[in-house]
Amino acid sequence: MFTDLPEDELRRYRSPQTAPDDFDEFWARTLTESQDRWFAPRVVPVETGLTAIEVFDVTFAGFGGQEIKAWLRVPAGSTGPLPAVVEYIGYGGGRGRAIESLTWAAAGYAHLQMDSRGQGSTWSVGDTPDDSASSPQIPGFLTRGISSPDSFYYRRLMTDAVLAVDAARALEQVDGSRVAVLGGSQGGGLALAAAALQTDLRVAVAYVPFLCDFPRATVITNANPYHEVVSYLATHRDHVDLVYRTLSYFDGVNFAARSKTPVRMSAALMDEICPPSTVFAAFNAYAGEKEITVWPYNGHEGGGIDSAAETLAVFKELLG
Repeated sequence: MFTDLPEDELRRYRSPQTAPDDFDEFWARTLTESQDRWFAPRVVPVETGLTAIEVFDVTFAGFGGQEIKAWLRVPAGSTGPLPAVVEYIGYGGGRGRAIESLTWAAAGYAHLQMDSRGQGSTWSVGDTPDDSASSPQIPGFLTRGISSPDSFYYRRLMTDAVLAVDAARALEQVDGSRVAVLGGSQGGGLALAAAALQTDLRVAVAYVPFLCDFPRATVITNANPYHEVVSYLATHRDHVDLVYRTLSYFDGVNFAARSKTPVRMSAALMDEICPPSTVFAAFNAYAGEKEITVWPYNGHEGGGIDSAAETLAVFKELLG
């Protein structure tokens, strides 16, 4: 069933979310501290048995200089720097196996698929630990370190996402002037953050993005991951203001209002996990050039392979 407002109301909806006064300073400080610990990516060829695509195991400097894993996939025998797609993974998943996710390399792009720290033990495998202590939390990631913006899990993961673009640009296979970011659900939320915090990206693609409009998302769905916040506050009843203040530093609505990167987004009207009003909250706040595709009869899978087909056309136009 439809889970939210009618489409005409979605297109008018504006989130009550506001950015804290030090939002920009917080992110400038966060990125500077990690960029000061940057190291050149380490790239190791991987024998996969594939003949049309070459795969490399990449290790790059993420939050605090911590080592983050990624796969780099390129067309076999390609010469010269290629336009690049930096991809982020949905909630709970990791970078997967080397022979997965071959679409973008098969289309002629350098494809850097970032691992998600601490994740990758549910629907796809991961290889990167989350090297940080945490306060009490609900199982999952959305309340890990939520007592402060400085300790919050998504400060580390979003920093990784931004620095993955720097890592891609440092690779000899990549044309650093032609880079896109891409993701669905959690990956879409990371793409929105990277689109705001990185410079000179050609396009950001965010399918049914998570991490948007926390004030609404946490009270209109009982589905996890947003419901992790509700479960946390059901016990930590005196932490409501603290929790929502922390979340405001990581809300896609606040990133969208600062982004000049062209964006392509999607929303699904039967999505219970990332309700469409939360997606439209980010889309309607977006400061840059923007387009959105609405899938009326889909849930959190959104457009599935049809979204990939749309994106191939977008990349052909904007990346070459």
